[in-house]
Amino acid sequence: MKRFLTVPTPLILLSLLSLCLTPLAVVRAAEMAPVKPNFVVINIDDMGYADIGPFGSKINRTPNLDRMAKEGRKLTSFYGAPVCSPSRSALMTGCYPKRVLPIPNVLFPISAVGLNPAERTVAELLKEAGYATACIGKWHLGDQPEFLPPRRGFDYYLGLPYSNDMGPGEDGSKSSLGEPLPKRAADSERSAPASIAETGLAGPNQPPLPLVENETVIARVRQDEQQGLVERYTTAAVKFIGAHKDTPFFLYLPHNAVHFPIYPGKKWAGQSPRGNYSDWVEEVDWSVGRVLDTLRELHLDSRTLVLFTSDNGGTPRAVNAPLRGFKGSTWEGGMREPTIAWWPGKIPAGTSSDAISGMFDVLPTLVKLAGGKAPADRKLDGGDLWPVLAGEEGAKSPHEVFYYYNGLKLQGVRSGPWKLRFASADPPAGKNAKKQNAVGQDQLYNLDSDIGESTNVAEANPSEVARLRALADAMKDDLGLDGIGPGVRPLGRVANPQPLIGADGKIREGFGPK
Repeated sequence: MKRFLTVPTPLILLSLLSLCLTPLAVVRAAEMAPVKPNFVVINIDDMGYADIGPFGSKINRTPNLDRMAKEGRKLTSFYGAPVCSPSRSALMTGCYPKRVLPIPNVLFPISAVGLNPAERTVAELLKEAGYATACIGKWHLGDQPEFLPPRRGFDYYLGLPYSNDMGPGEDGSKSSLGEPLPKRAADSERSAPASIAETGLAGPNQPPLPLVENETVIARVRQDEQQGLVERYTTAAVKFIGAHKDTPFFLYLPHNAVHFPIYPGKKWAGQSPRGNYSDWVEEVDWSVGRVLDTLRELHLDSRTLVLFTSDNGGTPRAVNAPLRGFKGSTWEGGMREPTIAWWPGKIPAGTSSDAISGMFDVLPTLVKLAGGKAPADRKLDGGDLWPVLAGEEGAKSPHEVFYYYNGLKLQGVRSGPWKLRFASADPPAGKNAKKQNAVGQDQLYNLDSDIGESTNVAEANPSEVARLRALADAMKDDLGLDGIGPGVRPLGRVANPQPLIGADGKIREGFGPK
């Protein structure tokens, strides 16, 4: 029998060649694929505009933030909200706080309401884009299980569900380091007020502060725990970065510092010449340095965007100069935050931008950089801030107009350098109340020439007053000028809110040691 040599056809040869080259092609394609950037958002509580060196502090020593600003870009018109919970809702959702968290002030322990689970958070969207996610620090968007970070897109959570003053006085939550503790309240005074069922907001009688890891209460926060919060959070943050150095990650690091009560760590207390508050500011600076140094040591700095900011303006113990006002107000000192963006090689070093920006820009900016998709089935108010951060030629703010809401009430509007502050923003008080009310007028300020809002120029600029008033009136059919407008989305709500730690010290079922 004759044997014939079969010559492979060109098609077979091509197939064999492709099989041989496939592994190499896959490797090269993976090498050429764009590397997704990492994101770190450091959010301080109640920090003043001039509490750090890059924004003019002559009191506090902040060498790490000084270096961060020299290597990055300052954002000098970055806005939060007058108080904590609203500001954090903007960061998480990309919306004005009133749109997604329509409450008059902040959330308290045992609140029946919180950020609606139907809202898409930046963590959820980045997780869908392949990111590992962590929230380490203060949450303050609801303390019931449905509202907490593990169910809002975060793979890991360590922190307090709300502010460090929202606990009983005998545990140190109502007095700063070195101050006497108030006497324990009688049990009859500790029960939640009857209004909680109607408003969803618990009052001043607060349960013990819980330190929570994922969905387990790991400590009752007393004075020692208060002093250890910054170091504990920082250690966990560094550990998370190291564990995810080979995959894209989003680290949200919202410190409880420097909110009252003031508890600098034991290594920091008494180390500054200016008292406990400065001690704590300087410990925060150390924490920022540890995070940035870790990124440098792991060679992640060239592919990590770090944003440092505060949730609202400082209190009178802070320095807000040259801004007017403090936390709780819609003066610039209540809402304009000391903000620095850092990404070596991507963000121009030693620069600054005065473009209008804010918490609600975080979600659209990060999600776009990650190659993810922002929700298209609902309105977002934030915009892509990357052209401004990158210092692109001709880059402008994504916002022609910015609205100053205090709770449910619109108190001002800004367009370009012009800010119109409404007469109703500061209700009159005292014996001249009726007279003040009768002559109350809107106030106009040019923030380029008068950042301290010291001179009302409304009479000299009637056309600007009219233009800005028209922009404000346009919100009637969206968020509304007061109360709930048609564009406001519903709060999340639970039927029977319970504390994570009861007044008797018992841990809520399901949150005990696993």
